[in-house]
Amino acid sequence: MTRAPETVTLHVPFRAAKRGGRKRMLLPEGAAQLRRADDTLIKALARAFRWKRMLEAGEVMTLAELAEREKIAPSYLTRVLRLAFLAPDIVQAILAGEQGSGVTLARLLQPLPVEWDRQRAVLAARGGAE
Repeated sequence: MTRAPETVTLHVPFRAAKRGGRKRMLLPEGAAQLRRADDTLIKALARAFRWKRMLEAGEVMTLAELAEREKIAPSYLTRVLRLAFLAPDIVQAILAGEQGSGVTLARLLQPLPVEWDRQRAVLAARGGAE
């Protein structure tokens, strides 16, 4: 009777990268990767849409009042709030985890055009959300 070896070595080529404050395993190009939604992006989108709703409903009157209520800096609030004005297909791609590796929260918090076609073009040039 033949015994199986006690130790098996498996080599998996990958690299680690930080995404949203967490380390993620990135497989080599061409390898099938599971799509996984970016929790950091989704949380930021949820906050942006909630804040927009609060402003529209009159729960708060100014951005400064909203920032104070949320205990965050007004400048950060305004950068995140802009996410509520992303093209619907970009939002959908983020929620489905299909936004592309180049679309990160840091990149989305940089100024983007208001026009949806131009948003798509800018994000495509950054490596995601085609």
